[in-house]
Amino acid sequence: MNSAEKIVGVKTLKKKVASWRKKGKKIAFTNGCFDILHLGHVTYLQKAKNHNRILVIGLNSDASVKKIKGKNRPIVTQKARAGVLAALACVDYVTIFSEETPYDLIKNLKPDILIKGADWKHKGIIGADIVKSCGGKVEFIKFLDHFSTTNIINSLLKKCA
Repeated sequence: MNSAEKIVGVKTLKKKVASWRKKGKKIAFTNGCFDILHLGHVTYLQKAKNHNRILVIGLNSDASVKKIKGKNRPIVTQKARAGVLAALACVDYVTIFSEETPYDLIKNLKPDILIKGADWKHKGIIGADIVKSCGGKVEFIKFLDHFSTTNIINSLLKKCA
């Protein structure tokens, strides 16, 4: 499958999830802005894919990123961010959502595993209630130190100043 075919809408994804479940597959879900993809993102996604899971990414739309990160973000458009994510071997599908949180998306997909960065461990995880009520679980993955989009942007700004 080419990477463009991995970028799908929620209706298509719901049908695929139902089909995978019938085949006994586990669906893992994570979400984020993934603006300026870097080694920290890729390592995180590779770990999320672990155990032969189907890995679905909920990608914040441009409007959603702007609400969360501020007027100067995203740096990279949603179409380009989705394309780069879909090109990764560890990513099975990408879907874009416009809300500030992926709650409705998680409610629609009901993944078996909800994956977040370890920095979220003692915070309220959006959608955890849905996943757990369906018998699923929440997993936390440690980030690589010193890798973040914000750090990359700040470093570039210092070099250009």
